[in-house]
Amino acid sequence: MTAGVPRAVLRPGDWVSFDGGEHQVLAFAGTSVRLRAQGGGEQVVLAAYLMAAPDFAVTGGEAAPGVEPFGLLDSLPTEVLAAARDWERHVVEVETGLAPDAAPGGSPRPEYDPQGRTLAQRTQAKASELGVGVRTIDRMRGQYRQQGLWGLVDRRAVRAQEATGRADARLVVVARQVIEAETHASTGTRGRLIRRVTKAVEDAYGPGVVALPGRSAFYKLIDALTEGRHTFGSAVTRRQAANRPERPFTPTFAARPGEQVQVDSTPIDVMVVLESGMQARADLTIAVDVATRSICAAVLRPVGTKAVDAALLLARMLVPEPMRPGWAAALRMSASRLPHARLLDVDARMELAAARPVIVPDTIVIDGGKVFVSETFTRACARLGVSVQDCRPGTPTDKGIVEATFDAVNTLFCQHVAGYTGSNTQLRGDRVAEEAVWTVPDLQDLLDEWLLCGWQARPHDALRDPYFPRRVLSPNDKYAALVAAAGYLPVTLTGEDYLELLPVAWRAVNDYGIQIDYRTYDDPGLGPYRRQHSGVTARRGLWAVHYDPYDLTRVFVRTPDGWVTAQWTHLPMISAPFADFTWRHARRLTAQAGRDDTSETEVARVLDALLTRAQDGPPVDKATARVAARNRVAAAARRATVPEAPPADQDEAEEAGEAIAEVIPLGIFDARAEADRWPS
Repeated sequence: MTAGVPRAVLRPGDWVSFDGGEHQVLAFAGTSVRLRAQGGGEQVVLAAYLMAAPDFAVTGGEAAPGVEPFGLLDSLPTEVLAAARDWERHVVEVETGLAPDAAPGGSPRPEYDPQGRTLAQRTQAKASELGVGVRTIDRMRGQYRQQGLWGLVDRRAVRAQEATGRADARLVVVARQVIEAETHASTGTRGRLIRRVTKAVEDAYGPGVVALPGRSAFYKLIDALTEGRHTFGSAVTRRQAANRPERPFTPTFAARPGEQVQVDSTPIDVMVVLESGMQARADLTIAVDVATRSICAAVLRPVGTKAVDAALLLARMLVPEPMRPGWAAALRMSASRLPHARLLDVDARMELAAARPVIVPDTIVIDGGKVFVSETFTRACARLGVSVQDCRPGTPTDKGIVEATFDAVNTLFCQHVAGYTGSNTQLRGDRVAEEAVWTVPDLQDLLDEWLLCGWQARPHDALRDPYFPRRVLSPNDKYAALVAAAGYLPVTLTGEDYLELLPVAWRAVNDYGIQIDYRTYDDPGLGPYRRQHSGVTARRGLWAVHYDPYDLTRVFVRTPDGWVTAQWTHLPMISAPFADFTWRHARRLTAQAGRDDTSETEVARVLDALLTRAQDGPPVDKATARVAARNRVAAAARRATVPEAPPADQDEAEEAGEAIAEVIPLGIFDARAEADRWPS
C-alpha cells in the first residue's frame, strides 16, 4: 500500500447507504453484518453482498482509494509522467516526512519531520518550497489519495492527447452533428465539411462566439471525428457502417430446421440476355434456413419482383418437386428414348431434387419490402401457420444470414458465369454486356444445378459439429443431424396445397365456361357446375378459380368433387404460354391499333403476333421487348427445361463430313397464314 494513504474501513456504528436507504452497522459475525434501518428494522446480510450493492457507500466516511490506471500512465509522454512522479515525491514527503526515494534509515528534513511539525506546517513549508499556494498542495494530496499517480498528471496534457485536443466542446458537438448528416449525402471533401461546420457553429452561437481552430488544427479535428465513418470515402460503405448496431452483435441461432427462415430479394450480379436480345440484370429471391444454411428455394425473374413471386417462392419451398404439377411429365421425358443431350444430367438432377430436404418454416423473417408485406404473401403464411417477422427499418443485421448468403452466391457462383458485373461499378468491366450469353431460364437452370450439387453438398464454415469443432458440415449433413436431434420431421404440403398457394379469383361457371379478364376457360369437367351455386354464400355463389400469373393458358377450379383444370378456349391461336403482364400489354397494343381490346379473338391475334415477333426477332419497341422477355422467362419456368440434341446419326454424318440429304417439307396446314387471308 502507498505510504500515507489511509485504508477505508467499516466499523460498528458507521452509517451506510444500502438497498435504497440509510442503515447503521450494529455488529459483525464472521462474514455477516447486522444492519439497522432508520425505521428500526434489522437484517443480517453477507459482507460481500453488502459491499457489492450498487448504492453501497459509507456515509461520512473515507472513500476507498481506486487502483491507478496503469494503461493510461503508459500512454503519457515521458515529460508529463516525470512531472507527475515529481509531484508524488513532494506529496509523500508532506504526508510521511520522507520522500519515496529516501535511503533506508534516513531522517526527514526538519521542516517535514512529523515529530516536530504538524501537517499544516509541513504543507506550508512545501508550498513555500515550490512557490505555490497551500490550496494547491492540499488539492494534490486529495487527488493522490483517491487516484494515486494518475491524480497528479497535468490534465492539459491529457486533453491534448484526446481525439478532439483542445477544441471547444461546443464546436465538437456541432461538428459531430454535421458529420452525422453526411451519412446519406454524396461524398464531399474536407474543405466542404469545414465550411458547413463553421456555418452551423455561427448559426447556433453567433459569429465569433466559439473560437475556431486554425486550418491545420481544423483538419486534424475533422480527421479525428470522422475516424472509421468513411465520410470522405465510398458512400455505400459509409451507409453500411452507419447501419451497424451500436450494441453487441448477437448472431441469429436456430436449433432445428425451419425454426427461422430468412427471405430477401436482390439483383444478381450477372448480365443476362432477354429473349428480345436486350441485356439486363435479374432479381434473385431466396429463402435461407438459419439452422442448416440450406437454400430452401431460389427464383430468378427479370428485374421487378412481384408480390406473387414471393408467394410462389413459398409454394416451391413447402411443396417437394415430385408433388408439383408437371413433375410426372418431366419424369416421362427423362425416361423416354429420345436422344436428349443432357439426359444423364437431368436424371441426376431429378434424383437430387427428389431427395432435397423440404423445410417447413415456423418463422419467416422479411425486410419489410413491398413484395413481402403484400396481402398475397402474408395471407399465404397465415393460412399455413407461418409467423412473419419484420426487420427493423435500415437494419440489415436483423437478417444477416441471408445477406451473407447473397455474398456467397456472388462469390461461389456468379463470378464464374459469363456476364459477371461485379458487386459495384468500380469492379465492373467495360464489355460486360458483350460477354452476356445466358438467358434467364438458362441461368435459372445453372443456379438450380449448382444449388443441388454444389451448395447443399459443400461444407459450410458456420456449420460445425459441437463435439468435433474441426469438422465442417454441409447443409445436407446438418439437416440430417438436426432432424435426428429434433426427433420429428414436419409433413410437407401436397400438390393440391401448391394450387392453394396460387392467386384466386371468384367467377361464375356459365354455359360458355369461366371468364377472367376477357379470357374464356372451359373444360368438359365443368358440365355439372354450369349455372350452379357454389355454396359459398359470402361470395354470392361464385366459384374459386386459382391461376398461375406466369401461365394463363389454364386455370384450376375448385369443385366439390376435386380440382378441374380448364384450358383457355383460344389456346390453339397462341404459339406459346403467356403471363398476365403479356396479356395486359397485348390489350394495350390492340387498343392502340384501333381494335376492340375487349374482344378475346382480337387480343388473341395481337398476342400471337407479339409472341411470334419475340421468337423471330427483336420487338419493335422497348416496352414490347421487356414484356416479351418476361413472358418467355415465365413460360420457361413452367416447363421442363431439357434442350433437345440432334439425332445421333446426324451428328455422326456432320463429323464425317458427309452431305446431308435435302429435307423436303410436307404441306402442313399453317393456321397463321390461313388467318392472314381472312378479312380483318
